[in-house]
Amino acid sequence: MKTFLIRSAGGIFFGAFLSTIIVYALIFFGNTPTLDSGTFVKNSLAAMAAGWLFAVSPLYFEIEPLSLLQQTLLHFITVTTGYFPLAVYAGWLSLNIGSFLIFTAVFLMIYAGIWTGFYFYYRTEAEDMNESLDQLQE
Repeated sequence: MKTFLIRSAGGIFFGAFLSTIIVYALIFFGNTPTLDSGTFVKNSLAAMAAGWLFAVSPLYFEIEPLSLLQQTLLHFITVTTGYFPLAVYAGWLSLNIGSFLIFTAVFLMIYAGIWTGFYFYYRTEAEDMNESLDQLQE
């Protein structure tokens, strides 16, 4: 429970930080001199919720009785069913087929890239630890 709460707080704060940086970028580098307060609040809340979602959903990978496939499927389903409604609510995704297909393709590519990166990272870590254990036994 402590890990869940710490990750929740970190995810919410990261989402708030990221939404603030994006607003600054829109104001300073875009053609948006001001932002509507309703839009700001909606985007900030969605970014904080997304930060929370992406911070706590990796806890599936710490449930040892589950196989990697089960962990990945649970994580993917949770992230997908949580993020897409947030994206629609915030206006990051419009509800037409073209936007949905592009958004889905980008989402899947990013998910696959991040998953693959973590997979190889942790596989290398496990190999290094096994090598260290072998050296200790010699």
